Amino acid sequence: MGKNKGIIGFVLGIIVAVALYFTNIPGLSHEGHLCLTFSLMTVIFWAFGIAQPGYTSGLYLLLLAVFKVAEPTLIFSTWTTSMMYLIIGAYLIAVAVKESGLGERIAYWYIGKYVTNFKSIIVSIFALTFILALLIPHPWPRAFLIMSVMAVVVKSANIPHEDAVKIGFSVFTASIPVSMIFLTGDASINPLAAASCAPEPVGWMTWFKVMGVPMAVTSLITMVMIMYLFKPSKEVSVNKADIAAKQAEMGPMSGKEKRTAFWVVLAIILWMTDTIHGVDIGWVTLFIAVMMAMPKVGGILTPGSWGGVPVQTLLFLTAAVAVGRVGGATGMNAWIAKTLLPGSVPENMFVLAGFITLISIVIHMCFGSVIAVMGIVIPAMLAFTQPMGMTTIIPVMIAYTAINCHFILPFHNLAILVGMGEENGMYSEKECIRFGVPFTVVLFILTCIIEIPWWKIIGLW
Repeated sequence: MGKNKGIIGFVLGIIVAVALYFTNIPGLSHEGHLCLTFSLMTVIFWAFGIAQPGYTSGLYLLLLAVFKVAEPTLIFSTWTTSMMYLIIGAYLIAVAVKESGLGERIAYWYIGKYVTNFKSIIVSIFALTFILALLIPHPWPRAFLIMSVMAVVVKSANIPHEDAVKIGFSVFTASIPVSMIFLTGDASINPLAAASCAPEPVGWMTWFKVMGVPMAVTSLITMVMIMYLFKPSKEVSVNKADIAAKQAEMGPMSGKEKRTAFWVVLAIILWMTDTIHGVDIGWVTLFIAVMMAMPKVGGILTPGSWGGVPVQTLLFLTAAVAVGRVGGATGMNAWIAKTLLPGSVPENMFVLAGFITLISIVIHMCFGSVIAVMGIVIPAMLAFTQPMGMTTIIPVMIAYTAINCHFILPFHNLAILVGMGEENGMYSEKECIRFGVPFTVVLFILTCIIEIPWWKIIGLW
């Protein structure tokens, strides 16, 4: 199955698309019918990983345009909004912080000051992820940076391999909830969730107000669960001399690091004050990235730094957004909500939160891709909850929490998948299942008992 998975997915997607195309669907427009056909085929392609997602996303966008399912301005609308330039700028800033050595310096400073035993190593992983979430707006370079520092800790403390695996798993698992505390914590998908809340404006401070406390609590729960489920085989004693030697190797703070620190701090200030100065954080992020390349004041980013901006991911995001926006314009989303979801919306907010969480988890279990499932679930839930007249932020953030925080197998979340293997985080599917199964139950507590009461407190509903 593994070797032929791509071929099976390719054939299955085409068969499903052809069958659906020749099926009469009452109550759905011709454009909506085509959108449903192409979207379901693409989601199957994504789920089976028939090719790198950038290629299958490009095919989906082409089909929408060629068959005139919607206007190209709507299909490729992400490129006319600030969201895409926030993502591009964030990738460039991540490159700058990593290549300048600033992120590594902060990590060694923290380890040398606060880490003494195994429990403090786990705490330090979450603390460093939180600190670096403000400096590096993408979870992957952040996690690999922390992992490189943890490799030194593992070696200097002679930590057994079975315990090193637990540390590696903690690094990549921590990146999920902590990245959701700030809008810029994961600049590849948080802005996608924020954009889904339209016409509600969700800037940096609004995101932090809505998601900051629930995701901070989620991060703490994740940390405690890891400590409980992955106890060390023996106690650890961190060799501070080795850490100090690594710090000494780096020497004094370079001019490049200082300039990087200046621009990143300025970015954080401008992100936090977006409601005061009124400039969209997408333009702020791109401005900071551009200034990092300017002579004298920057000199941090080079022509080669553009290699850190993955075009395939941008195409993937464009397609994921198109599923929701074109689906809304053609009536596909309303049809899915009407056909597949209950006729009435639960009046009780806790029941509604549990229902959205359940649907999100079930679909995510099947399809795996966070962005693909967001493209299916969020538009459908917006159409489903529209009669209640609630702010769009509520159903979007419940669904996003359930989809992005949920994983049982590594393919359920790319942040977990990229860390799997001996050469990365050292963990395997075994650790993912051991943590993911009980955490799936915890997700209902997060959405129903933490998010809903918090949103009530801040007056969101």
